[in-house]
Amino acid sequence: MVTDSTPAPGTRRGDLSPGDVPVPPVPPVAPVLGASEKTLLVLEAAMAHGRFTDVVEATGLAKATTHRILATLIDRQFVSLAADGTYLPGPKILSLAGQAMARIDIAAIAQPFVDELVERTHCTVHVGAKNGDEIVYLVRADSDKPYLMPSRVGLAIPLHTSGIGKAVLSGFTDQGLERFVERVGLPRRTPHTITTLEELRAEVAEIRRLGYAMDREENVPGVACVAAPIRDTTHSITYGLSISTLTLEHSIDQIEAMAPLAVEAAERISAALGHTG
Repeated sequence: MVTDSTPAPGTRRGDLSPGDVPVPPVPPVAPVLGASEKTLLVLEAAMAHGRFTDVVEATGLAKATTHRILATLIDRQFVSLAADGTYLPGPKILSLAGQAMARIDIAAIAQPFVDELVERTHCTVHVGAKNGDEIVYLVRADSDKPYLMPSRVGLAIPLHTSGIGKAVLSGFTDQGLERFVERVGLPRRTPHTITTLEELRAEVAEIRRLGYAMDREENVPGVACVAAPIRDTTHSITYGLSISTLTLEHSIDQIEAMAPLAVEAAERISAALGHTG
């Protein structure tokens, strides 16, 4: 078979000009990583895997290089070395994460998910953020019902009296719950409000088990909701989402039946905020 690189009949290969000689393909060269790229690779692997051998395997870097980069990251407080030899986020990276979260517009991120949930449930949907010992509504979207819920953006509600607030409290430690009760005293808003530490502990345990919280007319008589926690990149629960309605229209059981929708929407917002797992 004659190809472009085959000499013409009667032509010796030595008679070919240099431009006529076929050039063999050059094998691909692995990209050379710069120092900054290697550092970012090691940092990402350390946060994902935790142990030195896993970091080496994940990055493909030499052990000496990996060890040197990790030592620098520890020295600069981007990484911490735990007693069991695993690598954890250091103070500097946690601070940066907090600064990044502070600049995120949670309302803008949550709005499309909230609007979709209103269409699916025909109920009012809120997103709130923890502010001290209260929840402040950041987003409120109403359904096409002929009535409006007694809430507004900017309204502050005690954590222990609202569905979103109790979802946030589910992320507190036992000591954190005790300190919260010592500060606020659990004032009663309705006959259904939780007013003792024992009740609050039991409620929080149930929320952790189920993955959602209920407000059974605990803040406003005749108003109930189901709420789910929203987590950020630090896995903290600082936000929550609720589906709210009047008990004249929906029974408590009917409201609780919407819990999977609340949890799904909250998880999607969490993912949009960068939460994984």
